[in-house]
Amino acid sequence: QVQLVESGGGLVQAGGSLRLSCAASGRTFGNYAMGWFRQTPGKEREFVATITWDGGSTYYADSVSGRFTISRDNAKNRGYLQMNSLKPEDTAVYYCAAGRWSYDYKVDKKYDYWGQGTRVTVSS
Repeated sequence: QVQLVESGGGLVQAGGSLRLSCAASGRTFGNYAMGWFRQTPGKEREFVATITWDGGSTYYADSVSGRFTISRDNAKNRGYLQMNSLKPEDTAVYYCAAGRWSYDYKVDKKYDYWGQGTRVTVSS
């Protein structure tokens, strides 16, 4: 079992930056791929980024590529999402997720564990 808790959300102006953190409990966090998803009211959860268990590979949604960076520190049981050049359309609740690696990493059902989410609001 892995429990995930996100933090770092908040209100930021367009063009600004935020760093989201995902704190994991359980000794096996390092065995799992980690992903970030986001969701706005009335819409399905949207893939943002994912990172393999060892941090060796990362993948991004086209909408955030070049602006967001996913990383992890398995020794600290933590994952991160650095978000730069934020846009109003990045406004959403952001969720951290963990699961066995799959090339279907954009599919939320491929992840077994989820945090409760942290809200990000980008003002124009």
